[in-house]
Amino acid sequence: MDTENVETISSRTASRVIASLVAILMLSSVVARKVAASNEAKTSPVAPLSLDQIVGNLVTKNAERSRNLLHSEATRVYHLTYRGFPGNREAEMMVEASYDSPVNKEFRIVSQSGSKFILDRVFAKLLEAEKESVRPEIASQTQLNRENYEFTLVAYDAEQGQYEMQVTPRHKSKYVYRGKIWVEATDFAVTRIEAEPAQNPSFWTKKSEVHHEYQKIQNSWLPARNQSVSYIRLGGRATLTIEYKDYRLTEAHTDVAAVCPSTAGAAPSH
Repeated sequence: MDTENVETISSRTASRVIASLVAILMLSSVVARKVAASNEAKTSPVAPLSLDQIVGNLVTKNAERSRNLLHSEATRVYHLTYRGFPGNREAEMMVEASYDSPVNKEFRIVSQSGSKFILDRVFAKLLEAEKESVRPEIASQTQLNRENYEFTLVAYDAEQGQYEMQVTPRHKSKYVYRGKIWVEATDFAVTRIEAEPAQNPSFWTKKSEVHHEYQKIQNSWLPARNQSVSYIRLGGRATLTIEYKDYRLTEAHTDVAAVCPSTAGAAPSH
């Protein structure tokens, strides 16, 4: 086999391996709501609310916060490192992201460096996928509610004021995940997610992990840092991190509505 054919095969294989990451990396954009909790929290065996009350408040408050957020702007820094066959690659992109309620997202690339392959084949598709994720037919599949997930209360951390919960998807889809979430006990917002996709996005991907942290900005809970790690069958490993900073928000009200144990569906995250 001549050198040109070998390079063509390697290029195609690399293309498939990296492209398969896009589906799992989408979870960094379409999952729920959020900020980091302590990794060594002390837990209490008795939670102030029942599981039904916690889930009901979570769903209701997510919907209220989504309606309340009219516009947002933020700076994002995407960084992807791939180590493995057929060679190491790395790239970084800085993006200005804007959101207008209810379904409009726009991105402006400020700077980019590193592997052109990652910039063109991964980051560009990732941004396009996030724009599509707010469409109602897709957003309905990503919402953290009883239609998409089963919930189990694992523990209550009285010191941190957070509920630790196990979530299991009711159906397999590239838009849902299984794992643990931490829910703030006052705002009923997801502050942290440690999970894996419910459906393997590709034959090339052996295992994937997602780690999300969220922060409170005004009355909204928004992404602070996302990390996705994918292990490739050929021995490679891809690590994507997204840092969010410089948020500017326009909200409808200074205070969102009071908590009530409703089971209405939540709107998509931003």
